[in-house]
Amino acid sequence: MLSSLLKERFLFVGLAAAILAYASEHSLLEMGRLPVLAAAFALVVAIVLVSTRIAHHAEILASKVGDPYGTMILTLSAVLVEVVILAIMMQGETSPTLVRDTIYAAVMLDINGILGLAALLGGIRHGEQPYNDDSGKTYGVMILTAMGISMVVPEFVPRESWHLYSAFTIGAMIALYALFLRMQVGAHSYFFSYAYPRAERKEAHKSTEPEEDEPAGLSIAVIVIGVVLIGALAEVMSVLLGAGLKGSGAPPALMAVVVAAISAAPEILTALRAALANRMQSVVNIAMGASLSTVILTVPVMEAIALYTGQPFIMAMSPTQTVMATITLIAAAINLNDGETNAIEGMTHFILFATFVMLTLIGL
Repeated sequence: MLSSLLKERFLFVGLAAAILAYASEHSLLEMGRLPVLAAAFALVVAIVLVSTRIAHHAEILASKVGDPYGTMILTLSAVLVEVVILAIMMQGETSPTLVRDTIYAAVMLDINGILGLAALLGGIRHGEQPYNDDSGKTYGVMILTAMGISMVVPEFVPRESWHLYSAFTIGAMIALYALFLRMQVGAHSYFFSYAYPRAERKEAHKSTEPEEDEPAGLSIAVIVIGVVLIGALAEVMSVLLGAGLKGSGAPPALMAVVVAAISAAPEILTALRAALANRMQSVVNIAMGASLSTVILTVPVMEAIALYTGQPFIMAMSPTQTVMATITLIAAAINLNDGETNAIEGMTHFILFATFVMLTLIGL
């Protein structure tokens, strides 16, 4: 019993941070910018720690059900964290582009950051790494369609028609995801799996399986408790971060990058472990699946909130964002077309990620 509690110490850290944050929020806001930003950073760390436990237990559930259900659980858990944080932050005084910038940042982090770094390091260690090219093609066209409908076309929608188009977008995203889900867990589930050689499969399984053989009920309970904790931490974090960054000259999209990075942090560790174990199929499923889930699930939830409140978000990407997303998806379509990744392909995506970071720092 005690050993089980010790394994969940990050949850207790998050609980202690939430209690302390709520007790000292008002006094912190009166201390000046540096203490406020330091407290906000501490809460971000606490959220990441809690999210790692969510990802860990999602990984345990994933190992029990196997692919493609497993990677679906992993990506959905990350998106759930992101949606909870976004929904809470949008209740405060935030930028109308926060949702758009967060989704864009998440796609850059997942495809260029996670996939790029994993393919680079995995390629250096193993050379060419095989995977099922059907998965890359399917994910790519779905992401392109979802981003086009929800984040490019809105630029041309008249303001007086935003209600109608928001309702259409919700329906379109649900229809796309419903069909994709049926493919992923139904007749086309083989698109998202790869048959590794038996010896390699055994070795990779030893390297990537979770250490604990815990019951599914415990994992589900930890995920639920973790999401509640993250919601509580995010409420105070958004207030402190907004107050600390106000008038500081920080890049406008910094808050969006923080939200995207929080949800992507656990996925980075999982993907890197899979790449170093020569299991590139898991990396493709995690990186591309997380990007697709972020767009196709976050958009309808946030659009529904916009319709409910009567306050529309700015969903159309800026010209710079559109160009970067286009280059990223073209590069992914070329790199994920032949069933093998290598270090060069990983480097191209990682350079695109570095470009995204640079553009964010200079406010584009």
